[in-house]
Amino acid sequence: MANETAETDEAKAAAPAAAASSPGGFKAWLPLILTLVIMPGVAYAMTMFVLLPKLQHALGGETVHARELGGEGGGGESGAAPEKSHGKEAGKPKTKVPLSKIVVNVSGSLGTRLLLCSFTLAGNGNDFKTKIEESNDQLRDLASSVLASKTIADLEKPEARNLIRAELLSQFNSALGQGAVQEIYITEFAIQ
Repeated sequence: MANETAETDEAKAAAPAAAASSPGGFKAWLPLILTLVIMPGVAYAMTMFVLLPKLQHALGGETVHARELGGEGGGGESGAAPEKSHGKEAGKPKTKVPLSKIVVNVSGSLGTRLLLCSFTLAGNGNDFKTKIEESNDQLRDLASSVLASKTIADLEKPEARNLIRAELLSQFNSALGQGAVQEIYITEFAIQ
């Protein structure tokens, strides 16, 4: 009997020791649960309120939601003003003047690869067409200089056409006067 009481005393003493050495149940899982619950919210907040505004500011763009709010409220700076510049300005349609085809050797290809491009220039003003026709040779020279500086790697990038368009717009406006050419349409673009 003494042996049995000794065993029960040992079992009673071992029970609290086992409970103390086993994990604390809910308290042990609390950091993991908090991480799984809070981190998606933090990631969403960082994306929406920090990263996206910085990207939009860097790219100079605006969201569709901001355009809609500015257009409906009438008080936003970026309301309908950008949309007017794409179509008509002061009620006059844009004049479009095509440039003839330009063929250049692609840079770094040792003359084995060619780039063929055609452009249409758009702008406002009564004398836009005559200004372009008078400066046709100069504009073709500027365009061929810009295009000949491009490598195959440059031309294969997804944004290559937009980069070329922006570079040509800058070059043409520096030659003709700021704001003369408002848009450039690339009508042909072939690498051979």
